[in-house]
Amino acid sequence: MTTHAPRENAAAPSGNVSANNSPIYTLFDVDVTTTLQREHILRLAAGVSGAIHVRGFGLPEDCRDIMEALAVQPLGAYDEAFIYPRIAKLGPAAYDFYVAHGLDEEYWKHAEDAVAVRSALLRGTDPMDYAVERVREGWGGDVEYARSGGRPMFAGMIREIANGAKLHFDEITRESPGLLDETPASFLTLNWYLDMPEHGGSTSVHRHRWRPTDEQYRDRYGYTTEAVADEPFVTVRPEPGDAVLFDSRNLHSIEQISGAGRRVTLSFFLGITGRGPLHLWS
Repeated sequence: MTTHAPRENAAAPSGNVSANNSPIYTLFDVDVTTTLQREHILRLAAGVSGAIHVRGFGLPEDCRDIMEALAVQPLGAYDEAFIYPRIAKLGPAAYDFYVAHGLDEEYWKHAEDAVAVRSALLRGTDPMDYAVERVREGWGGDVEYARSGGRPMFAGMIREIANGAKLHFDEITRESPGLLDETPASFLTLNWYLDMPEHGGSTSVHRHRWRPTDEQYRDRYGYTTEAVADEPFVTVRPEPGDAVLFDSRNLHSIEQISGAGRRVTLSFFLGITGRGPLHLWS
């Protein structure tokens, strides 16, 4: 098993791992930057980056104000019969409402309610608007909400993960076929960290996409670590205000937290479309 250390705005390739004279580079590092750029997103989409760690994606005072406003808002959770330990959240996950290649009507009501709450969390404004603008600046092109049945989907779930998350993957076209009106060519996820605990809470991403043989390692909603034995991986532990992006199709897990503080993120998926715009959903 190989893990790679972060590289500060680095472009040099990882070490040659070829067994002969034909060079092969692992290319699965954490690229650390203070400015998200189009090249970062494309490197993730191409599979030659393990994760992008964007330092200072949001201002510390913005994160503090969002957390203060969030403290008086009740949070829901994923279905604990399926995802346990509990993961608290604001906003619907599309696959929770997937029916017959589309979305149950309850999804749209949950989305409307979540946006109404979220829209005032940043001193009367929506922190998702800020996050989308940062992504648009980095991408240098159009950023749109993905559509299902012609309707723009919800994006920008706020989640608190205290007890960690099992090794799992997220791939909407495999888990919910036919849900998106336009199938993206690549799938990424962005997590903007509004708060982080004193210890724990790191994310590990493995260079391993789901394959049918992984089902022998199934553990409820996720998988046991045998599924990624001897696979390269990266681990990222950001600070409040930072953002982390990675390919959500790679198996990934979250470490349990300890000590003071909470692990709270604003999270959404990004899909690179054949037309060029980035599509967003949760």
